[in-house]
Parts: sequence; structure tokens; C-alpha cells
Amino acid sequence: MFRSFCVFFLVSLLLLTIRISPASAKTVLPSIASDIGASATQNIEKAERLFCYVVSAKPQNYSGYTLDNMAVTGFCGIIDDNLKDLLIEQILATTNNIDFVNVENCTIQPRVLLRFVRGVDNTDILLSAPCYSASVFYGGNIKTYNMKPATNLLDTITNAFQTSQTNFVSPASLNQLLPVGVPQKGVAKPVSLQNTQVKKNWDTSQEQPRNNAWNSLKFSK
Repeated sequence: MFRSFCVFFLVSLLLLTIRISPASAKTVLPSIASDIGASATQNIEKAERLFCYVVSAKPQNYSGYTLDNMAVTGFCGIIDDNLKDLLIEQILATTNNIDFVNVENCTIQPRVLLRFVRGVDNTDILLSAPCYSASVFYGGNIKTYNMKPATNLLDTITNAFQTSQTNFVSPASLNQLLPVGVPQKGVAKPVSLQNTQVKKNWDTSQEQPRNNAWNSLKFSK
């Protein structure tokens, strides 16, 4: 709770410094809702929990934890409702933050993944900076939006969450996230796991970005 408050305070303060007002609604833009579908939209707008993960492109021969085929490098908190509404408003509900016309000639660079959970269903939003974009993952489908008009916003959010991250520990090893739908007895004891961090000696070779690679989700490291 304390971490969540600190992140909310930091992000809110930084958003104010770039003259972005707090969220006044949490309704996804109709055009985006139409793109991603009713179920994905409902998970976002009616999320019961919002989890934050720091991610990167998956290195070659990587065997660690992944989300949406990206390497999980850290956990940046359980986001409280106030910050959740602010993020929805600025990422998915503010027309001026999204360029619906132009496609950037750049390769997505994963930084932060926001997982909106409702029941046992979830919708993920990947934030990329630079190559500023927001990608919505649901049901095997991906929709990517050009957020170059909101470069300061994405820099603010990704930097704040990366600064606040802690080591990622598997929820399954903590007896968490079990989709049984009934209260569980006892308190999960913290489990120290080996190899919870991404190894830093991976092969950094990669293909050069192709034209229009921005829309292909060909991640860079």
C-alpha cells in the first residue's frame, strides 16, 4: 500500500509538471473500444486489480518469466484505483495523446506492462518509450496505438515505474493468483527464488528495424 501511494504521488507530481490534469473519467475512447472488443474494454474499465510489471524484449535463449512473450525484469506494484483511473484516462481516453493517422517508422521497445484483472480474465497494455506507443493485448489479438503526441507522458510513466520496481517473484510459488474463486486459508509465506532476475549477459545481436516495423510488434532490446 505504501509503495502504491508513493508511485501514485510520484506519477501525479510528474504529470502536473508537464501540465496534464488528473483523470476525470475512466472510459475508453469508443474507437479503441471498438478495436479491442467489449470483453477487453470491460476488463480495463471495471478492473478489480491493476498490476504493473517492468518488461523488456525477450533475449535469445531466455528461460525466465515472461508476459505476452516479453521478459519480466521487475514488479512495479499493485496500482490503486486513483492512479488506475489516471492511467486509463491519459492512455486510452484522451484523444490528443494518440495519433490515429500516422504510423511511426520505429521498433517498439517494451518498458512497462499494465495488467488489468477482472475475475480470472485480464487485458494487458504495453507501454513503449521511445518509439512511443501503447499496445493492447487480449485473447491473442494485439492493437497498437501511436502515442508520439504524448512523449512526455510515456517518459514520465515508464521512468517512474521503472524507478519503483522490485524483484519479481513467481505468484504461483507464493500460492497466489489461484483462480478458484473462494477465500483461501492461511497466509502465503514469501518464497525466495533463484534466477528471478533477467541475466545481463544475453546475446544483444538483433536485426535492423524494417520499414513500418512499428506496427509489426518486432520488439527491440
